Amino acid sequence: MYKYFFRLVFKRLDPEQAHHLAFRWIRLAARVPVLRTFLAAALAPRHKELRTEALGLRMHGPFGLAAGFDKNAVGIDGMAMLGFDHVEIGTVTGEPQPGNPKQRLFRLVKDRALINRMGFNNDGSLRVAARLASRTPVFKPVVGVNIGKTKVVPEEEAVADYVKSAERLAPYADYLVVNVSSPNTPGLRNLQATEALRPLLSAVREAADRTASARRVPLLVKIAPDLADEDVDAVADLAVELGLDGIIATNTTIAREGLGLKSDPTLVKETGGLSGAPLKNRSLEVLRRLYARVGDRITLVGVGGIENAEDAWQRILAGATLVQGYSAFIYEGPFWGRAIHKGLAARLATSPYATLADAVGADVRKTA
Repeated sequence: MYKYFFRLVFKRLDPEQAHHLAFRWIRLAARVPVLRTFLAAALAPRHKELRTEALGLRMHGPFGLAAGFDKNAVGIDGMAMLGFDHVEIGTVTGEPQPGNPKQRLFRLVKDRALINRMGFNNDGSLRVAARLASRTPVFKPVVGVNIGKTKVVPEEEAVADYVKSAERLAPYADYLVVNVSSPNTPGLRNLQATEALRPLLSAVREAADRTASARRVPLLVKIAPDLADEDVDAVADLAVELGLDGIIATNTTIAREGLGLKSDPTLVKETGGLSGAPLKNRSLEVLRRLYARVGDRITLVGVGGIENAEDAWQRILAGATLVQGYSAFIYEGPFWGRAIHKGLAARLATSPYATLADAVGADVRKTA
């Protein structure tokens, strides 16, 4: 039914307009007590065997919403209602910014993919922090906060910009993510180099500890799939050295060649980050490499090209304790989270593993 509705309505709308329309409906539904209870029961049934502990946090399951959908923390309850066990908001920057000029979001329907060059459009860390502080949750998913660099801030001042956001947002975050891997902010990916990443992560860690002194806020870094293998290894080693809590693998890709894209070549040539199904193989490769390097010392989050329960299961076997999705939600609709959970529970039941935790990294350990 949703796929018919997508072809009939959403496909005819500008992708960004369709996003705002759908998100508005989700938020409205979450504000109606009887309706949200009914929808949560239908779309987010609990499977006890999927309960997950990660980053010192307890979750109903391992499946979460990746950053980018709810940039400003305006629809957390709505996304939890749809079955996401954790919701990562953002990317949030130190200062408000409108993002890049429109049109900046493109559907590659034949490839079940998106290209975006949104440019971190968001309300800024001060307003988002105030929104989180005043939130009265109906549902209580784990809430991650993804922070990035304000576009107008020069690269040499990036650390101070991230620190400003961390100071404002850490008190309200269940975990904090440093995003240095979006391709849509000039110079941002340069911060993935370890000589730049080390002082940045250290400063954000200190800021989080200083402003959320009553507890330790887990800190993660999100990396690009376009990193060379040796750079993936370097980030993994740095994460262990700094005592980082986790790595999110991966963000969108700037690659186009070798992905077998079938969509209109004009669309394929649009600049920006490509997400969705074509990213699946490389994201899985990066995840496997990270787990082989760090093992169980830090938490890995698998994201990029996850369309169904089998994709999520393969990420878990490759070393992910948590998995995230976004692009496939556009194509699968509101029953997506339910299908992922049901499929994961079925795979766990027929596997040789007693718990999801036992399955994490099992495929990589077999080949070690």
